[in-house]
Amino acid sequence: MQTAAVKWVAGEEFTAKLPSGHSVSFDADRKHNAAPGPMEMLLGALGACTSVDVVMILAKKRQNLTSLEIVISGERASEPPSVWTKIEMIYRLAGDLEPKAVRDAIELSQFKYCSVAAMLRKTAEITYRFEIAP
Repeated sequence: MQTAAVKWVAGEEFTAKLPSGHSVSFDADRKHNAAPGPMEMLLGALGACTSVDVVMILAKKRQNLTSLEIVISGERASEPPSVWTKIEMIYRLAGDLEPKAVRDAIELSQFKYCSVAAMLRKTAEITYRFEIAP
């Protein structure tokens, strides 16, 4: 079992020591905004999770990926708990890439490998598209 420890700093600020040993600061007070909030970190975690998958899958498919950026936008429920209800993702890739290979890599990530997407999909509709620059 992996364990994280979260310590209150002040106000709505907390520091989490994660199972890897890394520490991350959180601030749920958007007016104070000393660190990311817990829910926005989920958007970043989703992007990081699927990015790893896509990069690795495209490498296995011998695709020449030179850059990858994912823009992730989300809407939250208006009533507590204010879970993510809608997430839109735009994958922006560059390189000598076959569109089918890119589509397949993203779909494998979204529906098989990315555990963050699997969890978020329980409350959010996740849509995505991709753009390939030469």
